[in-house]
Amino acid sequence: MTFRLNHLAIVVEDIPQALAFWRDALGLPLGKMERNADEEVEIAFLPLESGEIELIAPTNSTSGVAKYLAKRGAGMHHVCLEVPDLEAAMQRLRGHGVELINDVPKINAEGVRYCFVHPKSAFGVLVELYELPRSS
Repeated sequence: MTFRLNHLAIVVEDIPQALAFWRDALGLPLGKMERNADEEVEIAFLPLESGEIELIAPTNSTSGVAKYLAKRGAGMHHVCLEVPDLEAAMQRLRGHGVELINDVPKINAEGVRYCFVHPKSAFGVLVELYELPRSS
C-alpha cells in the first residue's frame, strides 16, 4: 500500500491570528477557507509544494477540537496520510489491533473518504487517513 502525506493539521484558537504568522510572517499562500459543520471547525488551507498545512479552529466550545484545544492547547493536531483504499487500510489496521475512532469512513464535502486512528494506537499521534475521490 502506498502512502502520501496530505496535510498537517494545527489546532488554533483564532484563525486570523494564526494567519498573521503562517501567511503574513512566514509567507505561505492562503489557498482557501471553509467551515466544516460535521467536524464543527473552521479551516484555513495553506498549500505547500507537497501537501498542505491546515489551521483548524473550533466553531463552538463542545466540539472534539474545542475539547482538544482546552486540554492540550494550540499546536499540532494530526497528520493526514492518503491511502489508495481506505477500507483495506482500516482492515489492515484492525488486524494489527489498532484502535480506530471511526468504525466506518466519513465523507467530506469534496467527496474525500476519511477516518481517524486513535492516538493510543499511534504513540500519541492522531492520524487521519484520506482516500481521495477517483477521477472519472
